[in-house]
Amino acid sequence: MKKYDFDSITDRRNTFSCKWGDCKENELPMWVADMDFKAAPEIIEALQKRLNNGIFGYTYIPEEWYEAYQYWWKKRHNLEISKDSLIFCTGVVPAISTAVRKLTTAAENVLIQTPVYNIFCNSIRNNGRNILESPLAYSNGEYSINWNDLEKKLSDPQTTLMILCNPHNPVGKIWNKETLARIGELCSKYNVKVISDEIHCDITDPGKEYVPFASVSETCANISVSCLAPTKCFNIAGLHTAAVMIPNQELNHKMWRALNTDEVAEPNAFAVEAAIASFTKGENWLNELREYVKGNKNRIKEFINNNISDLHVVPSEATYLLWLDCTKITNDSIALAEFIREKTGLFLSNGTQYGGNGQYFMRLNTACPRKLIEDGLTRLKQGIELAKLRLVLLLFALPHYALNS
Repeated sequence: MKKYDFDSITDRRNTFSCKWGDCKENELPMWVADMDFKAAPEIIEALQKRLNNGIFGYTYIPEEWYEAYQYWWKKRHNLEISKDSLIFCTGVVPAISTAVRKLTTAAENVLIQTPVYNIFCNSIRNNGRNILESPLAYSNGEYSINWNDLEKKLSDPQTTLMILCNPHNPVGKIWNKETLARIGELCSKYNVKVISDEIHCDITDPGKEYVPFASVSETCANISVSCLAPTKCFNIAGLHTAAVMIPNQELNHKMWRALNTDEVAEPNAFAVEAAIASFTKGENWLNELREYVKGNKNRIKEFINNNISDLHVVPSEATYLLWLDCTKITNDSIALAEFIREKTGLFLSNGTQYGGNGQYFMRLNTACPRKLIEDGLTRLKQGIELAKLRLVLLLFALPHYALNS
């Protein structure tokens, strides 16, 4: 018996929503990683209780906040977290930017495995460091690590930090224990610290489990800063509540000083209550959400396989995002995404912004009511058919670049 409602559509227009605010009346946004489901009633109740107090002054970090993180990671992910290793921060991205500033110096390399979450590049570039891509290998429609390339780039003395996406956004990959252990050993060998972005960790397919990087070995724990948060998985990103988990005492102190210096280590009036409620009362909601998202993923794969043969859905075990291979249509996903939006109103993320071979891909957000999924699939089919027709009409031009003509 299902307890929670994921089918009802909530009108998010006129709420200052980044996802919906820039869309025209007839457009359907399925781009940014932001769910179109209301938060768990248990979280809303906790926030309502806090709201009813009526005073929103400065907030400290109580014992209950630490205990909530410890409880959740022990129960869900079999990881013991010490209180001393946890530090509050206002978000995973602020934590990553702080780590880039504190753990590297200007003009050093920060390695990322592309295609990957595009904001990593902002955190690196905006802080005067070099973006060093180690592209994931892509073969037979699936991604894996190019170990030769990874080791070569980690061995560069200018490379001092790696940002690991675990699980991986946008390709939906869960890195297994052996893979993470090998990454840890290579980084330790070449004195490279690791930031492990684990914000998507609780959105895995039912029956699938992610592996916390710090849990793999003492080596991984000693060289890493793990970024944790309830925000992505419980759809409360706008509340700006997260944590970094750093077992190594020296590294922990550096990050504690840096986060406080950057003024991103103090919670807003709702951040603490939201995190505690998520981890102590949100488990049943999350379990049903995972089932629902998996159903959405299955429906999208089925529809594309049966109706849009020129697209390939990359196998995904984690996140509520799907990575669509458009190789048979274009090598310019910016043009394709813009064309589909212009002709159908469907707003997808172009893959080019994620680096690597992203110019051949688009990213689709599946975290919305099933009725919107069906609407999006109808628009996607129409957009691809129109794009193919445009390419046929321009057969003697350069078809891969013709969509903007």
